[in-house]
Amino acid sequence: MGQDLLNDALVTLRHADREGRPHVAIAPTSKLIGEVLRIFRDHKYIEEFAFVPTGRGGQYDVTLARRINSCGVVKPRLAVTYARLERYESRFLPAQDFGLLVLSTNRGVLAHSDARELKIGGKLLAYVY
Repeated sequence: MGQDLLNDALVTLRHADREGRPHVAIAPTSKLIGEVLRIFRDHKYIEEFAFVPTGRGGQYDVTLARRINSCGVVKPRLAVTYARLERYESRFLPAQDFGLLVLSTNRGVLAHSDARELKIGGKLLAYVY
């Protein structure tokens, strides 16, 4: 357990997917982790997730889809403008149209494709492919 809850959650997901486990529990939790999991679910990197209260902050029960090759956080959290978004795609993702960047914007937590459609930038949080 480190200081970065999002990093701990993504490392747990990556290791569980690599080991072939169909389910994984992520604890401790935060709203940011829930938003990132929602984006992963919307883009079919995980099947489903649910918040389960445990009396100690709760946990997320995640059903994996076995599609994660790699995922991680972007440190430091880089501020990216709409015009420079493509530069960071090529930096963190292995190929064009393969993978996903997660950004924190003034419209909430979005995938890079949604931010491109809205023509807004934000802070890079994570990547998955």
